[in-house]
Amino acid sequence: MKLYSFFNSSASYRVRIAMALKGIDYQTVGVNIRIGQQNALEYRRLNPIGLVPALITDEGESLGQSLAIIDWLDRHFPQTPLLPTNDPQRMRVLEVVYAICCDIHPVNNMRVLRYLSDELKVSEEAKKRWYEHWILQGMSAVEQLLRRSDTGTFCVGDTPTLADCCLVPQWANAQRMGCDLSGFPRCKAVYDACVGLPAFIAAAPENQQDKIPA
Repeated sequence: MKLYSFFNSSASYRVRIAMALKGIDYQTVGVNIRIGQQNALEYRRLNPIGLVPALITDEGESLGQSLAIIDWLDRHFPQTPLLPTNDPQRMRVLEVVYAICCDIHPVNNMRVLRYLSDELKVSEEAKKRWYEHWILQGMSAVEQLLRRSDTGTFCVGDTPTLADCCLVPQWANAQRMGCDLSGFPRCKAVYDACVGLPAFIAAAPENQQDKIPA
C-alpha cells in the first residue's frame, strides 16, 4: 500500500497512527502541501478532493479522507480494532472523533488559514486569534466529553481508539501554534499517555521521511 501524506498534516497523522497501531506496512509518498503539490493533476487523479492523505490499496484502489481510510483499514485489518462495535463505547469514541474532525479541524485547516491571509488580508495576529478561538472552544467540548467517559487511560477505555488517533494530532498542532492548553488537563493526560507508545512515536511528524526543516 501507498500512503500519500504530509508530515505535519493532522489528517495524515491520524492515518499514520492507525496504521502503526495495526502494524501495517506501507510506502509513504510525500505530498508537500505548503507548495501546492496536492493540486497537481497527477495527484488530483488519485484523490479528486485535492487534500492529504490518500491511500492506494494493494488492489490499486484510491481512497481519500482520513476517517474513510481508517474505517477501511479497520474492516480490512481487524487486528487492534480502533472503533468499538458496542455502545456506549462506540458512541463515546465517535463523539470525540466528530468533535475534533468536524468542529475543530476544518476551520483551522491550512487552506482556511491561507485564505484568511491571502484573500481576506487578515493580519497574522488576527489569524492566530481565529485559530486559538476555535481550539479553545472545541477542546473545551472535548475535555467535557473525556471527563464524562473517563473510564481509563485513553479517550475511552484502556486501549487507544480512533478518538486517540484524532486527539493527538489536533493537540500537537495546537501546541505548535502556541495555544494555551492549560485548561484541558484530561486531554493532556490522554495525549501524554499516547505519545509515549511506539505506534504514536513512529507516526509523529518529526519521525517522517518527508519532514521539512522549520
